[in-house]
Amino acid sequence: MNSNTKAILIAMLGGMAVLSPIIGQAEEAKAPDPAPTPTHTFTPNLAVVNNYIFRGMTQTWNQPALQGGIDYSHTDGWYAGAWASNISDREYADGSVELDLYGGYNGKFPKDDWTWTVGLAGTIYPGADYDKTKPTRVPNPSQTYDNLEVNGGIGYKWVAFKLSAALTDYYGANTTTGYTSGTQWSTYSDLTATVPLPEDVFGQNVTLPLHVGHLHYTAKLQTPVAGETNPDYTDYKIGIAKGFDYDISLALALTYADNDDVYGHVQSLKGGNDFINMVGTHVVLSLTKTF
Repeated sequence: MNSNTKAILIAMLGGMAVLSPIIGQAEEAKAPDPAPTPTHTFTPNLAVVNNYIFRGMTQTWNQPALQGGIDYSHTDGWYAGAWASNISDREYADGSVELDLYGGYNGKFPKDDWTWTVGLAGTIYPGADYDKTKPTRVPNPSQTYDNLEVNGGIGYKWVAFKLSAALTDYYGANTTTGYTSGTQWSTYSDLTATVPLPEDVFGQNVTLPLHVGHLHYTAKLQTPVAGETNPDYTDYKIGIAKGFDYDISLALALTYADNDDVYGHVQSLKGGNDFINMVGTHVVLSLTKTF
């Protein structure tokens, strides 16, 4: 290699050394920005469960359920959604489907990790009515199970508390359906924690769901059941959930609700010698897919 060639190579290498940071900065400046968060997000979901448990009580007479819905969220915090599940006509006379409609606002406090929420939730049971109970037990001509609630809550990281209050008679509970008065403003208190478990022990996306809730009616039962007229009860849940690829999750939970006097030996609304413990202990397995 002659001296001129060496000089040219040295000059090129020196130039590259000088230009390299400049080129890197230019490329970095030209790199596309991360995709912005969508203003509107729609998230469909589909699930299958071996037993639909709502507020500690089975809604499917301890049978499986197919469930699904769609959730909408706005970057400003507004949300809305619709969700449906099959139910048992032994618990909701002539009913087979539950439809939930809900909406509200999720906000954040200036302090990190603190959140709050307010919302409205309605539950509809198409075709279901107390007057379709077999044999007929209700003196009024018609009373639906439909329910409307307002709710509000506060959260810190993975712990949340929500209070829901009925704007209507709570799922049709009033003087014509066996209560001492209407049940507007009955409340359900819900304390829930979704504890993230250590990845080095349990792997990724494994959580420990914990829950305790209490339902308070604003009325008593007209006729005592096993000597009890108070329909209030408390329910609990502990479980484990694992998230997988493709937005699939699997969860196993153990639930329990008390007040066995009132809910421990409930007759089917279709009549006959068919009874069930609505409360007590249940094991719930669920498989969920979001899209």
